Amino acid sequence: MAKREYDESDARIRPARSTRPRSKDRPDYSDALQALVTTVDRGRQTCITDDGTIITAMRARELGPKSVVVGDLVSVVGDVTGSEGSLARIVAVQERRNSLSRTVDDDAKVERTIVA
Repeated sequence: MAKREYDESDARIRPARSTRPRSKDRPDYSDALQALVTTVDRGRQTCITDDGTIITAMRARELGPKSVVVGDLVSVVGDVTGSEGSLARIVAVQERRNSLSRTVDDDAKVERTIVA
């Protein structure tokens, strides 16, 4: 079997993954309920509302994987009844007033927020 020269036709070019939203018309969450995150466990967050209702919620994909920590004030939509089996969605995280963070390594420059 003879060796063949590698040229640009052998390289596969794939388009870049888009980070832009599919639509410019973003949903309006002005009627979202405010809640405080009390527990974060494997993608599920337990939140408590102002009236004391305990709800289970998951974060919206657009927020990112590590965006919600214990102590965050969040906006929640969906099933906020707090009944067994109900699941709400966290659509926004309010600005943090304070936070407790740590570095992953001793020489790391980036800190990770543990509690807000």
